[in-house]
Amino acid sequence: MSILGNIFGKIFGRGDDKTTVTGGKSADGTKPSPAGMNKADFGGKSAPIGVQLDEADVEVILTKKAEAKGEPLNWKTSIVDLMKTLDIDSSLENRKALADELGYTGDKSDSASMNIWLHRQVMNKIAENGGKVPADLID
Repeated sequence: MSILGNIFGKIFGRGDDKTTVTGGKSADGTKPSPAGMNKADFGGKSAPIGVQLDEADVEVILTKKAEAKGEPLNWKTSIVDLMKTLDIDSSLENRKALADELGYTGDKSDSASMNIWLHRQVMNKIAENGGKVPADLID
């Protein structure tokens, strides 16, 4: 599964890396999620099944997950903290892979600029696919 797909799965309850939509059925043989799921863009990869983005309040979901970590994580501004909140590898290597997946054309050695861009793109993708994201976190 793509890193973006993994992010979506962790936010919306399908952290199972093996469960992706492929040709009308998931990799595990079950049917994809209910009608209305927007599979439009998961970084060019298959969308996780079981993801119902409709009415999903991303701020509530992520705030609860961050609080459960027991350390201050600012998922609203930091891609690293967002990934840590979701138990996803936040290493530079993994962030560069996410940047490739999302089509980043900037200098990946300028990690500060790349991280800002990544965070904004991930929030935009969540919003584009039906997640309720605070307006100040998206374009």
